[in-house]
Amino acid sequence: MQIILTPEILLAAYTQGLFPMAQGKDSPYVDWVCPKERGQLSITKMHIPKRLAKSVRQMKLKGEPYEIRINTSFLRVIESCAAETQARPETWINQEIIEVFNALHDLGYAHSMECWQNGELVGGLYGLAIGAAFFGESMFSAQRDASKAVLTHLVARLHYAGFEVLDTQFVNDHLQQFGVYEVPHQEYLQSLQTALLKRCAFDFDSINEKELINDYFAMRVAKDI
Repeated sequence: MQIILTPEILLAAYTQGLFPMAQGKDSPYVDWVCPKERGQLSITKMHIPKRLAKSVRQMKLKGEPYEIRINTSFLRVIESCAAETQARPETWINQEIIEVFNALHDLGYAHSMECWQNGELVGGLYGLAIGAAFFGESMFSAQRDASKAVLTHLVARLHYAGFEVLDTQFVNDHLQQFGVYEVPHQEYLQSLQTALLKRCAFDFDSINEKELINDYFAMRVAKDI
């Protein structure tokens, strides 16, 4: 029997190490996935290429090359992640996944990090925040370094807020440059259950994106990362 995705079912699944994927964009069904090895990124020690680090640190609040925004266009971000492109002819995000994540966004669990240039959305990522765990779902980029910039801003935000887990689900070529690694399923569940006991706010007004980045890189310098 096909289970209809609801926000409650999805939240429960993620806390148990499961996540949904469709066979294709037009598929009416989703499969529940539970990898034996789980992709992870270090929040404090994620590898940031020198050129990207320099570019991100030089970004202004509202200037060139990009402007970073949070949760201002969630639906457009997830639809862009679901769009088929020449580089990505197939996608696992179907309409049911889009609708349930949009509902989770309205409930304050799903979030988007967005990269804007001259008023145009040129990159972004979306994911799910539960406790001190952030589950990165997908990202897209229409301009050079756009998705890389939002990922860097994401880890800066997660570090500031006290998140402990940044789950990528899988390891892929794009994430290799950031030092993605795998942990066994049971080890992942142990760290996840610990993180779920903590409460962290993803969206806050106490600090702006420029201050977040400066704080993050200052931490890395202090730890000689």
